[in-house]
Amino acid sequence: MPVDLHQSQAVGSLEEQVRDQVDRGAKRIVVAGGDGSVYEAVNGVMRSANAAALGVIPTGTGNDFAKACDIPLNWEHASKLLADRLAADQYAKTIDIGTMNDRFFANGAGIGFDAVVTRIARSYRLPIGDLVYLLAIFRAMADGIATPRLEISSTDFSWNGPATLASISNGPWIGGMFHIAPMAKNDDGKLELMIADPVSRRRLISLLPKLMSGEHLAESEIRHQPVSALLVVSSEPVASHLDGEVQPLQRRFQLGVLPGALRLL
Repeated sequence: MPVDLHQSQAVGSLEEQVRDQVDRGAKRIVVAGGDGSVYEAVNGVMRSANAAALGVIPTGTGNDFAKACDIPLNWEHASKLLADRLAADQYAKTIDIGTMNDRFFANGAGIGFDAVVTRIARSYRLPIGDLVYLLAIFRAMADGIATPRLEISSTDFSWNGPATLASISNGPWIGGMFHIAPMAKNDDGKLELMIADPVSRRRLISLLPKLMSGEHLAESEIRHQPVSALLVVSSEPVASHLDGEVQPLQRRFQLGVLPGALRLL
C-alpha cells in the first residue's frame, strides 16, 4: 500500500501535519513516537472536519497510551501487528477522547504537582527511560510542593480545598511507571478523577511505591470519583498537562469525555 512519510520538526509540527493530511482526505494516520506524539496526532485528527483512524507505533519513554490500548511496547512487534490489520482492513478498537478547555487528550490530564513533575522531566535529556520521572519528582519536592485551593464540581460530585494534584484519567498509567487509575478504561465513556490532599515530602515518598502498584486509592489523602464532565477552578494560575504535554498556566479547567470519538488501527 502507498505510504507518505512526514517528520515532526518541532513541537506542534506533527499536529498541524496530521490535521492537514486529514483535511486533504487521509483516512489512516500512523504515528511512531511517544505519548507527546500521540497527543499531537489526536489533536490533529480531532480538529479536522474529516474523520481518520489512528495507528500507533510506540517509540517513546513512558508509552502510557500504548499500554492502555494493549499495544506491544516493542516497536517491531507493534509494527507487524499494525501492518497485518492494515492489510486486512481491520481496526483494533474505538476509544473515548478527553477534552480540557479547547484541547483533546487520549490518556490523561493532570493539574498541580504531576504537571510540575512532567515539566521537569521534559527538561532532562537522560537515557534512563521511565526513571526520569522519579528523578523529576525528587527535584520537584526539593523546590517545594504547592497546594493551591481547587474548587472541583461535576453533576454528582463537588469538592473544595487545598490539593497537591487533581488527576483525570482516560487510561490507567501516567509517567510510564505510575498506575494512577487502575480501573480506567478508555472505551467506557467516563474519566477517572483522583484528588490528592496536601502531603509532606516524607509522606509523598512513602506513597510512591503504592502509586506505582496502583494500591494508593485506599489511602486517607486520596479521593477517587468517576466522572463524565468536570469543572476545576484554582485559586491561582496552576500548572497542568495533557498526555504529558505541559499547558500554559491557567485557573479554570473545563473537562469532558467524547465517547467512541476515535477509531484505532
